[in-house]
Amino acid sequence: MMKCYHVDAFANRPFEGNPAAVCVLDRYPSDELMQKIAIENNLSETAFTVKEGDHYHLRWFTPGGEIDLCGHATLGTAFVLFQYFEKDAKSITFRTMSGPLTVVRNGDLFEMDFPAYQLKSVPVTDAMAEAIGVRPVEAWIDRDLICVLDNEEDVKNARPDQAKLKELDGLLQHITAKSAEFDCVSRSFAPKLAVAEDPVCGSGHCHIVPIWAKKLNKDRLVARQASPRGGTLYCKMNGDRITLAGYAALYSVAELFVEV
Repeated sequence: MMKCYHVDAFANRPFEGNPAAVCVLDRYPSDELMQKIAIENNLSETAFTVKEGDHYHLRWFTPGGEIDLCGHATLGTAFVLFQYFEKDAKSITFRTMSGPLTVVRNGDLFEMDFPAYQLKSVPVTDAMAEAIGVRPVEAWIDRDLICVLDNEEDVKNARPDQAKLKELDGLLQHITAKSAEFDCVSRSFAPKLAVAEDPVCGSGHCHIVPIWAKKLNKDRLVARQASPRGGTLYCKMNGDRITLAGYAALYSVAELFVEV
């Protein structure tokens, strides 16, 4: 039997932010079983973590496969560990595919230290416009494709063609624009990982924040994910690293009747 925590990340109450499943284990089950659990949970990410000495090893699985970096499931995992396993800790360090990631507890806010992606500008194409439904003014790529739109209403009202998004470069596709209320707004789509829209994407903001930090000439930004659920990220550029901070709320705790 395995305990599974359902946490809404980048939210201070349930039913907002990005839901993640978190499994805290003594040892990892097979990759096949972790993938089946991620598919069964049908959330954008299920996180599995095992304690190793003074740190934790952390892996993230989408319904479509394992991924190299995930912000909201890292936040959700840290929330669970601080609440139930490391109640006196001020910080937790994870060993991950993207190197060591540290989460610091600052009251009810969880601050995550992540690597910034190294973006390069790419030409805007007709395929991008057809997939998104509006023509971007700029496009950037590293792991993911980021399309900058002319205004935030285009981001909020976009109804992308999922099949056409699959044909674009990048593991995920993000659309973003400058915001009147926040520094920027964005939405994130991951049809290649069997996730139509990621409600709040932390790793996506490791692409998005460097763009807006440079455009706005500021190193502290408040970013809003304009998905139907919505979520807010408090971001700071630190050279080639980014601090992503947010709140989290516990939705449920379940027992999974599976053999580990």
